[in-house]
Amino acid sequence: MTLPLDGVTIVVTRPAAQATRFLALARAAGALCIPYPTLQIDRTALDDAARARLQSRAWDWAVFTSANAVESALEQCPAPLATRHAAVGRATARALEQRGIKVDTHPESANSEGLLALPEFAALAGRGVLLVKGSGGRELLRDALRARGADVLELEVYRRSVTAPTAAATAQLHAALTSPGPLVVVVTSVEVLKPLLEHVGDDDGARLRSRTLLVPGPRVAAAGERLGWTGPIVAAATAEDEAMLAALTDLAAGPSPPA
Repeated sequence: MTLPLDGVTIVVTRPAAQATRFLALARAAGALCIPYPTLQIDRTALDDAARARLQSRAWDWAVFTSANAVESALEQCPAPLATRHAAVGRATARALEQRGIKVDTHPESANSEGLLALPEFAALAGRGVLLVKGSGGRELLRDALRARGADVLELEVYRRSVTAPTAAATAQLHAALTSPGPLVVVVTSVEVLKPLLEHVGDDDGARLRSRTLLVPGPRVAAAGERLGWTGPIVAAATAEDEAMLAALTDLAAGPSPPA
């Protein structure tokens, strides 16, 4: 039986712990997967000041920006954190539900813009909102919530750090880049893309940039262009596993990605 991704090699750049489900789905669809994580996720302990602020009032909303935020927060904070809980995307919602926490709302698009478009976050005067996230990253969500009147407390519960690829992953990627078969590089964020391009040497870097790049939306696509990507850049509907897999299947069904 022919599978939809037979003959397609996929470079999966997500952190190792977060890539497991997507790798299983892609392999079940017939893809040859090269796990090539460029970041690792480490828990960040809340300091005394953050804990005191957390306990200073009753919070109306806890907004979790990722599954990593769910895992890292609930390892060190008692649930529930707030009266209601929101998740940025279905994967984050699934992580909350797996821990017995009811998700009151989440956007279909797994990004800050999608959450801000929800009616629940249109008017927030006097409301307390916990923003549970990783260190750094975009400030759009925090700034927009405050502009709408919310008392926002950022809980930075994990950090991303660049990790070097293993020798085996480097060799596997080089072999794939120097073979004629179709290859798609899958990235889910700008933070993942930058170290990917820094890890590879000049020759493999040029080969990599000439292949198909699959991204979750226009912001990451624009970053790829700024970083000199010369091959096709294809945007999935969201960064969710199913959306990325659907985009890969559509690619495989159409003209073959450049060799």
